[in-house]
Amino acid sequence: MILDIFKTVPPETDPVLYAIPFFLIAIGTELYINYKEQRNLYSDSKEAFSSIGMGLGSLVINVVMKGLAYGVYTLVHDNFAIFPQLAPANMAEFLTLQWHISHWWVWVLLLFADDFTFYWHHRLSHEVRVLWAAHVNHHSSQSYNLATALRQSWAEQLYKYIWWLWMPLLGFDPLMMLMMMSVSLIYQYWPHTETIGKLPRWYEFIFNTPSHHRVHHASNIRYLDRNHGGILIIWDRLFGTFAEERDTEKPVYGITTNINSYNLFKIAGHEFASLGRDISRAPNFTTKIKYIFMPPGWSHDGPDQRAKTLRNKLAQSEKQTS
Repeated sequence: MILDIFKTVPPETDPVLYAIPFFLIAIGTELYINYKEQRNLYSDSKEAFSSIGMGLGSLVINVVMKGLAYGVYTLVHDNFAIFPQLAPANMAEFLTLQWHISHWWVWVLLLFADDFTFYWHHRLSHEVRVLWAAHVNHHSSQSYNLATALRQSWAEQLYKYIWWLWMPLLGFDPLMMLMMMSVSLIYQYWPHTETIGKLPRWYEFIFNTPSHHRVHHASNIRYLDRNHGGILIIWDRLFGTFAEERDTEKPVYGITTNINSYNLFKIAGHEFASLGRDISRAPNFTTKIKYIFMPPGWSHDGPDQRAKTLRNKLAQSEKQTS
């Protein structure tokens, strides 16, 4: 059944393939700046190599899952699309530049729809424990450089495409969707650096930037679970999850309890193991379910370490001392 649904994605339609030279040039540039300015951005080379290893593993898994997603999206679109005019009529029309020029507005809608979907997928990956278990490895590096961008989840690849299922149902073309997801992935690569400071205010207001994403990767209480946007930062501003990078508080990278390991399997699975231990010691079924779906840091018998709780305590402390 799965093989019947699987649909091979034409490699020439994947923008990531064309972006590989950009990735290599960007890392080379960052390494040069690191050497020239003695920034120690790659002081832990083993961590950088483990990030690359996670990226390669994710790539292998994603080849299969992307083909499966393409097949399911196509099935949904061809049979249930509400607004089929959002997509080319066939592959021949898809390959015609004229269609894309005359339907430029579809690409604009697709950008916002994809980024909105990514925001909620990403935000809930921080706010639901079992989803965090899959996502946390991307945050486990205590260094912040372009190699960190490659530290992609293995488990997340197994289910993430489900979040986008509403889009082929609405009428978006599956191949255009996958292309836009790749564009988003490419864009999210370059903010993983400390070599770029804050950009012009108008750009910082609309788009995700290195400054915004440094906040996202920080373990400082003030910065926890903030700035989930992919290309656009407007969703965080709209839904109350935005935080500005402060000149007075440098981001501390990693997670609140660092694993200090280069083992790829521990990086990929350590939080699943922790979740399993919490579930096994839970006194009843309801509590077990809570450990799965409550935010990271929730405990039935220990201190409340959820990001929201910690931020409230910090705000109260600062208010008392001001």
